[in-house]
Amino acid sequence: MFNRFFLAAIAIAALVQSSTAQTRHVVGDALGWIVPPNGPATYSNWAANQTFTVGDTLVFNFAAGNHDVTRVTQSSFNACNTTSPLSRTTNSPASVTLTASGPHYFICSFPGHCLGGQKLAINVSARGSSPAPQPSSPAPQPSGSTPSPVPAPARTPTPAPAPAPEPATTPTPAPASAPTPTPRSAPTPAPTRQPATHVVGGALGWTVPPNASVGYQNWARNNNFSVGDILVFDYPARVHDVVEVTKAAYDSCNSSSTISKSTNPPTRITLGTAGEHYFFCTFPGHCSAGQKLAVNVTGGSSTAPSASPPSPTATPPSTTTNPPPQSPGGGTAPPPPNSSAKSLGAASLFTSFLVIVAGLLY
Repeated sequence: MFNRFFLAAIAIAALVQSSTAQTRHVVGDALGWIVPPNGPATYSNWAANQTFTVGDTLVFNFAAGNHDVTRVTQSSFNACNTTSPLSRTTNSPASVTLTASGPHYFICSFPGHCLGGQKLAINVSARGSSPAPQPSSPAPQPSGSTPSPVPAPARTPTPAPAPAPEPATTPTPAPASAPTPTPRSAPTPAPTRQPATHVVGGALGWTVPPNASVGYQNWARNNNFSVGDILVFDYPARVHDVVEVTKAAYDSCNSSSTISKSTNPPTRITLGTAGEHYFFCTFPGHCSAGQKLAVNVTGGSSTAPSASPPSPTATPPSTTTNPPPQSPGGGTAPPPPNSSAKSLGAASLFTSFLVIVAGLLY
């Protein structure tokens, strides 16, 4: 009984190890297997973040008829030489099982694609061994402990000297002025929309998309285009181009008569008119595989601000009333002394003098 239990445990452990050891790697993740906008660094950076072990599977997603997966030697990989491939797969998605440890090299054999960066080098580790570094993995940073930060010595705060009192100044009375009319506020101008720059396809760039039916349609649907906006087509030179065509040429992928054509990346096209605009790549098979874009451009890209109304002119009052003079203290000046009160005080003083003289005589 114990032997049966022991053998069952070993079998379960072997199954768990087998299931966890084999990993499915989708090359380029959402980007797929294309001519990358950023050149060879795209797939080398992707590989640097992966760990490949014997038994793992690589999955290449691409548009059939426009790309393939060709396994080559290191010398052919470096020279983009497709004359002596080790294997070639033209059906998408292509699944490649890694059956041996060591370096493996893959390219696309279509003209110019490898030179444009559609190439992948990986390093496969044996099962159970430590992961092997990838060909483009960055150099490890030197190890070492980071010293603890030394706290800065405490500083004793120095009291700031008390400010010297300023000499008192006698306020000068402001001259009286005529009342100022309250100005009317001008209407707020409408917000201005600056021209926007749209990088076609986002991170995907301008290429044959992995999913021809939704690639650039979904991207265009999630963007708003206005007159004055700029489209930026990012692609490898000599691998793609950009032409603007009519709707009929767009629907049939006919490049015999174009409105404009550009072969220098990145291509910047300013949307100068409202309405529909159509673009595609004239390289054989690229348009039919989904490298085409239709956008609908609306109105002006900016709204001119409304003209500011003239400043209101105050209407002068019909009569001007001079206000009474102000006293130095800011209050109203006291009235002039009354002359009758002054005379009454002088008469009372004279009467008192006569009474005193009479008392001394009698």
